Amino acid sequence: MIKVITYGTYDLLHYGHIRLLERARALGDYLIVGVTADDFDMTRGKINVQQSLMERVEAIRETGLADEIIIEEYEGQKIDDIKRYDVDIFTVGSDWLGKFDYLNEYCRVVYLERTEGVSSSNLRTEKRKISLGLVGEADVLRKYVRESAYVNGMQITGVYSEDKQYVASFIDHKFLYATYEDLIENSDAVYIISSPISHYERVKYALERGKNVLCESPVALTAAQCTELFQLAKEKRCILMESIKTAYSTAYHRMMLLAKTGIIGKIVSVDATCTSIRKIDKNNREEMSRAWNSICAWGPTAMLPIFQMFGVDYKRKQIITCIRDEEFLYDDFTKIDFIYSDAVASLKVGKGIKAEGNLVISGTEGYIYVPAPWWKTEYFEVRFEHSENNRRYFYQLDGEGIRQELVSFVHAIEIGKECSNIDEAITEGIARVIEEFNAEKDTIRIQSL
Repeated sequence: MIKVITYGTYDLLHYGHIRLLERARALGDYLIVGVTADDFDMTRGKINVQQSLMERVEAIRETGLADEIIIEEYEGQKIDDIKRYDVDIFTVGSDWLGKFDYLNEYCRVVYLERTEGVSSSNLRTEKRKISLGLVGEADVLRKYVRESAYVNGMQITGVYSEDKQYVASFIDHKFLYATYEDLIENSDAVYIISSPISHYERVKYALERGKNVLCESPVALTAAQCTELFQLAKEKRCILMESIKTAYSTAYHRMMLLAKTGIIGKIVSVDATCTSIRKIDKNNREEMSRAWNSICAWGPTAMLPIFQMFGVDYKRKQIITCIRDEEFLYDDFTKIDFIYSDAVASLKVGKGIKAEGNLVISGTEGYIYVPAPWWKTEYFEVRFEHSENNRRYFYQLDGEGIRQELVSFVHAIEIGKECSNIDEAITEGIARVIEEFNAEKDTIRIQSL
């Protein structure tokens, strides 16, 4: 029996893919098809893949051409697979001519001519691009402009900001909008990172006009407002996603999945710290009105692993905070302890202090350590009682998670279904904590710094 193996992404499976698979199958008696994993595609620069791995695998399966489907996950796997499956022929499209000649040492290499004029890239390009408007004053807007260039199916409409001088430093003035209303009218979707006080009204305005929304966390300052906005999004058949770019970091996402497998036993504690020193002039009231306090700027990121691991139904919590400005409840530092029925968690956030920004997940058999800055890490360790059993994991980080977040947002809009890495319950849970912080519920104040 002659075994043939081929590999590909097979995004938006089309006639060209099928013709290539048919010709690959004709080379032998048994065809193995390797479908590249999402992470491996990203390391090769394929950030614009539209379909999930499972969708692409299922599309190959439905053709009936593959006798066996495997997943390609790492560089050099082709050699391992050829040996493991005792492959006779490796085949791939002729646009890779010469690229895989090194495999001749292990099997016969055949390059097949591709079907002219048909490609997944062309199909993606032919789709109408989603126009995205940006709203706010934060430095991260510059990153969203840059990272959107890597996302197929999206284009930036323009920016509305109350700080036009800042925005003009990275975007052409012709893309600056005089009003939020004008930007919404000329956009299919909007990313909002204005002052948290304005989030609820701006998200609601956009949704009421049938626009999709990606809003920096917190989406609103009360849980009830979040619930209302999600319901409105469903009624308008729009996508509403909370933006915490850490949730789309490959290393973070894989770390959370790994933790839930039981690799460190039963998880009993999560400790997250996020700080950055930002000097704010307390006497400049306009600056204070737009400033993000510590609980809004860092709280959602620090709460993310806690709520994703243990959920939002904690038994009680204790907030300890240091308030610099009473009018805007600007906290230089806040610590929150959460107590669950069988676990505990804590977070420390601050824009007026500096601390080691790491993440530690503790279990009965070991712990996971993510070094600072854990919220945009490429690396984490699983550590055990006996250090010889420790494991290290590395994953490439592209665009601090922004690229993948935008890809998920575009995909959700295209299929009309939520693709967020953050559950609605977590979005509402984050808002509830901030709401109770503002109401000083379960709160102890310490002396101002």
